[in-house]
Amino acid sequence: MALDQARGVLLGLACGDALGRPVEFATAAEIAAEHGRLDEMVGNRAWNQPAGTITDDTEQALCIARSLAEQQAFEPTDIAARFVTWYDSDPFDIGRMTMKSLSRLKHGAAWDEAGQQVWENSPEGQNAGNGSVMRCPPLAIPYATDSDRLVDISKQSSQITHADPRCTYGCAVLNLTLAGVLEDVDRPLRDALDYLGESAPDELISALRPLTRGDSPDTLETSGYVIHSLQTALHDGLGCPTAEEAIVTAVNRGGDTDTIGAIAGAVAGARFGASELPERWLSAIADRNELDELATRLVEIA
Repeated sequence: MALDQARGVLLGLACGDALGRPVEFATAAEIAAEHGRLDEMVGNRAWNQPAGTITDDTEQALCIARSLAEQQAFEPTDIAARFVTWYDSDPFDIGRMTMKSLSRLKHGAAWDEAGQQVWENSPEGQNAGNGSVMRCPPLAIPYATDSDRLVDISKQSSQITHADPRCTYGCAVLNLTLAGVLEDVDRPLRDALDYLGESAPDELISALRPLTRGDSPDTLETSGYVIHSLQTALHDGLGCPTAEEAIVTAVNRGGDTDTIGAIAGAVAGARFGASELPERWLSAIADRNELDELATRLVEIA
């Protein structure tokens, strides 16, 4: 595994998150009307934050990466505690299921109970958001060569807040794909789906399998539904010719721009490395140095 690719996972995630943050919830037409093609970090607008500001996507990924680096292993109790500390910091952006689960954790629920309880009490349509897949890419770095363990911990990391199988297996698919990219396999997404086989939800496999054949769905959705987010982000992250093009394409589709941008950014960053991410983006991200340092420490664990 090249250090530049590992750095690309974390920094690509942050770049997609920060580029998409100001236009979150805007439509593609609204983004085009205001920006033409958004390819620069801009401030204000959604959440009224300065240019280059990261959101809950990167902030929770940082919780996971810090835990891995300090514990030298995946420790879900430690990660859950870090999520609660972050929750107590009053973040400006936090998803509904994440908020409910972290509230339960704060009041004594175990790490593997809180998300399950929230999921069981959530109606269809509000129970399979993208809040766990957006933060899980750091796990792929230290566990890139241990597929069994990577699947297990990816699912467990999701379960802290998102226990729906579409979410838990969504994290597994994404991290297996990232691991394949980091290990330079020829068809990382195909290998990930083949590895999971029939254990993963049919809807997830059906949405992603066409991408392994180079097919583009007639419509790439940009909602916060985990399957929509993965399908669109993997399409752009694996298919675009440069890291910048992948992130810009994903963000300019509109919708849940920060999360779809973050996932596409992690994948594209793994493909091309941090050295291919635009310096004008990286220089705007306040957490750049820590993300760099954490990537190095995660590679050392691997």
